[in-house]
Amino acid sequence: MKITHISYERLDLALSEPYTIAYETISKTTNFILKIETDSSIVGYGCAAPDVVVTGETADVVESAINDMIIPYLKGKDPFTYGHILLTLKSVLDFRSSALAMVDIAMHDIISRKAEVPLYKYLGGYRQSIATSITIGILSLDETLRHATDFVKQGFSILKIKGGSNLQEDIAKMLKIREKFPEITLRFDGNQGYSVEESVTFVKETTTVGIEIFEQPTKLEGEEKLGEVTDRVHIPVMADESIKTLADAFRLAQNMHIDMVNIKLMKVGGILEGMHINSVAKSANLEAMVGCIDECALGISAGLHFALSRPNIQFADLDGHLDILNDPFKGLFTIDKGVLYPTDSPGLGKIKF
Repeated sequence: MKITHISYERLDLALSEPYTIAYETISKTTNFILKIETDSSIVGYGCAAPDVVVTGETADVVESAINDMIIPYLKGKDPFTYGHILLTLKSVLDFRSSALAMVDIAMHDIISRKAEVPLYKYLGGYRQSIATSITIGILSLDETLRHATDFVKQGFSILKIKGGSNLQEDIAKMLKIREKFPEITLRFDGNQGYSVEESVTFVKETTTVGIEIFEQPTKLEGEEKLGEVTDRVHIPVMADESIKTLADAFRLAQNMHIDMVNIKLMKVGGILEGMHINSVAKSANLEAMVGCIDECALGISAGLHFALSRPNIQFADLDGHLDILNDPFKGLFTIDKGVLYPTDSPGLGKIKF
């Protein structure tokens, strides 16, 4: 099999409602869709969702990489040599992680279509569904409770609350949400907003809440502080922004700085690298979650198939598509009461684009 043609489309997508996290307010996202055609009539698709903070890329940087590096390199290549293709592109792209993830996803889409199985089965097929959390950004207490009520009415059983900008308000929100929804699973993402002492105080003051996961409370530049939080609190501490490479995962695991890892395909460079990071986590007895950024349903589908493929991945935060207006990808998976289900179609699913 040979790649005969590569094309792409840039999607500048608005969000239905802007949201705030500890370091910015977000109202739109740019996704790139890569289409790879082969001489066997099989077509694969990949998605890139650049983010200056998470992936270190702007949209213009990714678009230049597609035109100047990715398209010229891929033409004529055999998708089944994806290990060599991705390793070569990784060195050329120089940490443009969502651009690399886009190629990785398209390669895996092609190969699993050739195998005539859904991608999650090609990757291992450990489970057939997974519950996702749904995220509430930094809002007032009343607005937070309103969003939580709406999501619970929709059937979601896991809420992830963003915080990190005001410790006392964060504590009050978590206590109120637990009071109103005693059966809901709650996660909290500090988005690098806390000091060590604030992190410890937050956990102590919310002990009765029963928070399932405490995500990235401290800044990524001082990972020893993340380790100090892990040592001093009783709930699982998960690294997100602190893990962008396999070396990051190994170092944090080796130094016992964390309890969990958040693997975002856009952040780490795709499924192949995500598999390596998950193996490091498993060897260190760390649990794993597959997360996302503001990705259309094509990107979320890739994360879902990855999450379903491995026993060590027991958690998902794959809600990035739900706020995107005019998402062109429909029917790649279903979501029912907060649980994601893939289709039985080969690859990432039936794509009409």
